[in-house]
Amino acid sequence: MTHTTHEPHSHRHGEHCGHQAIEHEGHIDYLHEGHLHFPHEGHYDEHVIAVSHQNPAACAPTSCACGHQACGHETVPHGDHRDYLYEGRLHFPHGDHCDDHGPLTVHTR
Repeated sequence: MTHTTHEPHSHRHGEHCGHQAIEHEGHIDYLHEGHLHFPHEGHYDEHVIAVSHQNPAACAPTSCACGHQACGHETVPHGDHRDYLYEGRLHFPHGDHCDDHGPLTVHTR
């Protein structure tokens, strides 16, 4: 099985590493600088949240307090684009609004 790895990576992700822990397809990924990292056989795999019924990529306007203009929210790879993680949900800036691309289960740091 081929998979995309993140190289090099000297940081060790874990329960107290300071990065958001995201539930993803039955395991935990760590959100680090816009990447989802999954520890695997001595390296980190790069994961992406799939476009799905739970996390669609459709236009779904939602209210957003910041509009994601230099807001400091972390980005999450979702399908072929990046969303912002906002209060446990994926937000995608779209024209004059943000689209709600669904929930993520986030564990506190």
